[in-house]
Amino acid sequence: MKVIARIRTEFPEKFGIPRQSGLVGDLRGKVIFEPEYRNPDALRGIEGYSHIWLIWKFSESVRDTFSPTVRPPRLGGNVRMGVFATRSPFRPNALGLSSVRLLRVELHTAKGPVLYVAGADLMDQTPIYDIKPYLPNVDSHPDAEGGFADQVYDYALTVRCPKDLAARIPEDRREALYSVLAQDPRPSYQEEPERIYGMAFAGVNVSFTVKEGILTICGVSLKRC
Repeated sequence: MKVIARIRTEFPEKFGIPRQSGLVGDLRGKVIFEPEYRNPDALRGIEGYSHIWLIWKFSESVRDTFSPTVRPPRLGGNVRMGVFATRSPFRPNALGLSSVRLLRVELHTAKGPVLYVAGADLMDQTPIYDIKPYLPNVDSHPDAEGGFADQVYDYALTVRCPKDLAARIPEDRREALYSVLAQDPRPSYQEEPERIYGMAFAGVNVSFTVKEGILTICGVSLKRC
């Protein structure tokens, strides 16, 4: 398969990325096509859709070996489930599938056509293999059952940030960061109230602690290149 595009997001590293697309609607991304595919004709009509599917590669999770079972983080990392019953990145073929909101389309930029999207769960520079329109009449199933994933669907943390630290976070990225943190980036098996965690987002390094359902930001610094 050929890489047709790459996405630009606020996540330079895997840690902190939402576990599913659409969980944090404030996240913004740009799909930038590879030179071979910078033909506006290939996007003719796409502006009529509100959402699109991205088919992409778990580029940081490629393995040479195959395991039929994985440990879903939301089940505490101690329960094994069949790989095909999960969305784990550790798959026979490292393919991801995400439904994102299409904000707008710019056909003529210095880098060719660009798609502006929201709600993506992809790391910066993730390679994209294909793009397809989301069709609500066939892709939406309101009565579908979510299996074991329904057990942890509503989990969220309360996020607190001192005003002096909040001022260091880009204002137009602040709410998106809080929403990301509310999803709890930690592995579910880690419950260490005194431990300080760190993640990179939108050009800053953020450190935080988690205790009794409350995530407290304790440091914000500019990310070094």
